Amino acid sequence: MSLHVVVGAGPIGTGVATLLADQGERVRLVTRSGSGPEHPAIERVAADAADATRLRELTSGAAALYNCANPTYTRWLSDWPPLAAALLSAAEASGAVLATTSNLYGYGPVSGPMTEETPLAATGRKGRVRGKMWQDALAAHNAGRVRVTEVRASDYVGAGAQSVLTLAVVPALAAGRTARVPADIDLPHSFTYTGDTARMLITAARDERAWGRAWHVPTNPPVTIRELAQRYFRLAGQPNAKVTGIPRWLPRMIAPFVPMVRELVEMDYQFYAPFELDSSAATRTFGLVATDLDTALSEVARAARS
Repeated sequence: MSLHVVVGAGPIGTGVATLLADQGERVRLVTRSGSGPEHPAIERVAADAADATRLRELTSGAAALYNCANPTYTRWLSDWPPLAAALLSAAEASGAVLATTSNLYGYGPVSGPMTEETPLAATGRKGRVRGKMWQDALAAHNAGRVRVTEVRASDYVGAGAQSVLTLAVVPALAAGRTARVPADIDLPHSFTYTGDTARMLITAARDERAWGRAWHVPTNPPVTIRELAQRYFRLAGQPNAKVTGIPRWLPRMIAPFVPMVRELVEMDYQFYAPFELDSSAATRTFGLVATDLDTALSEVARAARS
């Protein structure tokens, strides 16, 4: 039984901690509030993971350190650098494999499906932050100081995850109104199940073939947001509900006055052009496949009903 330290108790951190605990591993879950799932094998600790000294104490003797943190969206530029540095320092001091949950922001706007070989060419602030985190971790790995891997997912589908589905479609359905999504809803878009992300993260931490490179989480073929919403409506028992797109200019007009909208607008290229993830490398290497999309959507529907 090894010690595994998980930072963050959102849907990915909770999923990783629970899977590891169910497998008989010893889990230490670190959050600012000490929150997280109740499980006899999960020790919940209230701590600031950006405190490098404290995080080194908490990871002493750990086999793996999982970065499942997600700072407030409007504070990525200020909060990610010290947190990433503390995680890297703790992994180096403890010898733990550092497995980081990431996304596709670092690639920036691209034409065609994204693979792990797609250059990190982000033009936005948040994408450059994520790219710099990986470049720093990889440099430390290549210098022999630490073992690292990174797992990248597209927009999430799953209970508790924040995405166009849970932020726009689910609330609209609950209110009995048309779902209005800031996107071209008829373009292909990849959606990744949170449970598949948790499983991929654990696999990458344990398998030395994964170290020293990034991996895409096994993800279903892209669907349009219209199709995603309609499949969700059917599973939620309201197949006649409606969804429509919001023109790109509208959020951009509001953005200067609303900080969160301003941050979302920076990434809106993902929703007004095809956005496709190629995850075939993980399937070829580790034999992992994506969970059926309707299974993931059913999980969201059950969470919404409860």
